Amino acid sequence: MAWKRAMEAVWNQVAAAIAAASGLSTADFSVLTRAIENKGPPRQQDLADALGWSRSRLSRQVARMEERGLVRRSASSSSTIIEATAEGRRLVAAARAAHAEAVRAALLDRVPARDRKAFWRAVATLGR
Repeated sequence: MAWKRAMEAVWNQVAAAIAAASGLSTADFSVLTRAIENKGPPRQQDLADALGWSRSRLSRQVARMEERGLVRRSASSSSTIIEATAEGRRLVAAARAAHAEAVRAALLDRVPARDRKAFWRAVATLGR
């Protein structure tokens, strides 16, 4: 229960900060950051895999984002390519600073200095 409460508290603060700074949902932010950080616009299936989402979930999310001018889809011979628009890039830039500050305030600043190395070792282990 402690893990669940901690995870929800941190995530809710981060999500609220992203939305306040940019108007993006956490799903928008996830899609945009992965699309931007990729070496070239990713294939839709690769993006779904990177997010751990089903292709249909990503397709619905991307359709909503495309309507709002955040991404554009283009068909290649064998797949669909997802690319962030200038507006999507602008909003994700605003969200990144808020994201970093919210993670710092909600999580990092709350871990006592003496426990930080152990904390990061545990995070690295969980992220494998």
